[in-house]
Amino acid sequence: MKVVILCGGFGTRLREETDHRPKPMLPIGGQPILWHIMKLYAHQGFNEFVLCLGYRGEMIKDYFLNYEERTNDLTIRLGTRREITYHGQHDEQDMIVTLAETGLASMTGARVARAAPYLGDERFMVTYGDGLVDLDLRALLAFHQGHGKLATLTTVRPISRFGSLQLDEHGRVERFEEKPRLEGWINVGFLVFEPGALDYFSTDPSCVMEREPLERLAADGQLMAYRHEGFFYSMDTYREYVHFNELWDSGAAPWKIW
Repeated sequence: MKVVILCGGFGTRLREETDHRPKPMLPIGGQPILWHIMKLYAHQGFNEFVLCLGYRGEMIKDYFLNYEERTNDLTIRLGTRREITYHGQHDEQDMIVTLAETGLASMTGARVARAAPYLGDERFMVTYGDGLVDLDLRALLAFHQGHGKLATLTTVRPISRFGSLQLDEHGRVERFEEKPRLEGWINVGFLVFEPGALDYFSTDPSCVMEREPLERLAADGQLMAYRHEGFFYSMDTYREYVHFNELWDSGAAPWKIW
């Protein structure tokens, strides 16, 4: 099953870090967040990826084209019979990565539609290039297969940025609650689609996955939500970028299941 990762946005809210590189290439513990997302999938048996490129996509291409050189010791024989011998072996031996140019200014839905030639007539997954979870992907897939609809998204209850106070009727503070989970649910990506769902997408650059395709799927009764009660965090601001690295450096990164 192919995993589509949306890697083409401009990352404008992280402009101080994304002026010279795409957001999926921002490092966590020395590796791009894109690598962490792919490891999460590959560890659970999903190792065929279609990366939807746009803004500074050449940097993502260069990363994978030079992956063997980056991750192995090597011996080079110079001259007319130039040879390279790699020593050691990284853990990404079976990953298959398709790098698809999906347009500089394309929105998320258009990127998925433009990746369709690489998906075949089979079920596929989609996620964003800036969020990490401790998600059981097999359980997500079982949920999707069980309901028989065209699409499933993963949803979480977001955590408030602020602590809250519990007050009595007179205004007396009874207790503090540090950054509680909010009541509503939000889409965090990690979607599963049947091939027929592609009929809801358009290659028009203005097609936003979270609007036309998902709203129409919902209206037709073809969209279900898998509730994830565990960890989710996304990288939209510099503060969140720093927090990801703090989690990794502490040795307590919840998404590191490999």
